[in-house]
Amino acid sequence: MGAKILVKKLVSKVDVTGMLVKAKFYTSLCLGTTAILSVFAFLFLIPFVVDPAISTILADYEPEPVTCVAVEHVYAEGLSNCSWASCREGCTTAALRCHQILVNYTKTPFEHWQKGTVDLDSVEWDVGETRFFINTEGCGYPPTVNCTTFSKKYGYSNIGVPFPCYYSRTYPNMVVARYSWDDNLKHLILSLVIPNFLFAFSVGVLIYWYCPSCNRSRPTLDTSSYVESFHSKHETEGVMGVKNNRAKDYASSMEEEEEDFDEEEY
Repeated sequence: MGAKILVKKLVSKVDVTGMLVKAKFYTSLCLGTTAILSVFAFLFLIPFVVDPAISTILADYEPEPVTCVAVEHVYAEGLSNCSWASCREGCTTAALRCHQILVNYTKTPFEHWQKGTVDLDSVEWDVGETRFFINTEGCGYPPTVNCTTFSKKYGYSNIGVPFPCYYSRTYPNMVVARYSWDDNLKHLILSLVIPNFLFAFSVGVLIYWYCPSCNRSRPTLDTSSYVESFHSKHETEGVMGVKNNRAKDYASSMEEEEEDFDEEEY
């Protein structure tokens, strides 16, 4: 029984309203930070994920890989010589060193060539000596994009060796080494949904809590008293000054009373 009484006394001393006010204050702070970060994340994703994904969709690549053969590989240095590049590590800066690979491709599926049903010498190429890119943008960032590995795989000693590639049905002269409709769509949806959902959720909760016209039927928790409890430096100095003055006045009044008392005794 004693333990129960002690628990009841402890519970009765807990300031539930104050705890709710503090919880609401810190939750609002977190939600506001989340909303701001979501905006910056979405702005960051636009040039690096959203724009390339939309460009890939508009290019309408052949989903099944066809047969390509590299016919020329040039390694160049300097801005004037790198007007275009098959692969660039970084999409925001101009390439000072670049690999330029030209290919021929036929719309014959690559799996037919692997099965040995197609004679490469008798193939009539649908498009010849066209530019070959690692992806739609022709660029990316390590470790996903490594231009040294890319050039060794498709250029140098591998010129004339058939390999799978994807051509654009919208722009037939555009050929890329990597393409996946599922991955492209997944990245686009995630980059659009996650930041916007977090922003909408955070702002929606804040509006519901602090918009007077949105919560008339619900009692509100006034957080102003809690926020005002955080005094600024000047306010703190002012409060301390007032307290010091009061202490001095109290001390002087006590001294006067003692003096009066001594005079009476005398």
